Amino acid sequence: MKQSKNIYVWLLATNLFISAFTFGGGYIVVPMVRRFFVVKKQYFTEEDLINMAAIAQSTPGAIAINLSALAGYKVAGIMGVFISCFAAIIPPLVILGFVSAFYKIFISNIIIAAILKGMEAGVAALMVDLIVDMCSMILKKRSFFFSIMIPLSFIANFVLGINVALILLVCCFLCVLQVFYKKRKDK
Repeated sequence: MKQSKNIYVWLLATNLFISAFTFGGGYIVVPMVRRFFVVKKQYFTEEDLINMAAIAQSTPGAIAINLSALAGYKVAGIMGVFISCFAAIIPPLVILGFVSAFYKIFISNIIIAAILKGMEAGVAALMVDLIVDMCSMILKKRSFFFSIMIPLSFIANFVLGINVALILLVCCFLCVLQVFYKKRKDK
């Protein structure tokens, strides 16, 4: 897969930007990847993004790095993986190195504490946006099975206090059962 140098520069710049400005990691990266890769450039669909996010979460390592690697691969193959991973790793290393060097100053500064509180609010807003997008995609499929899984998972965790890992395992198991049921029904 031969790519122009422009795509590599775009991948580097975009992933540097995403990595530098997505505080909170994990699923906070998904809305930013959506904005740049799906909405602005249409390199892949929202469904592709949701699938990549699921894979990124289920593979070992940081979700942000895994997702950037998958997006880079989708856009520019193996070279895209290397560029995207490099770009996703550099900002946190620089920021953490800087914060570590001046830790005593940062820990006691009221302004920096206020900035971090503001970032928490921004991260919460991004999480709500991602959840709304994911739920709307599930509801668009008009599948009773998936649609009922959303409130049941919420109730299981927030009302009944069941561990999220157990909820994920049960949901995965139910989805596997549904696939086998549909295959058997189609025969």
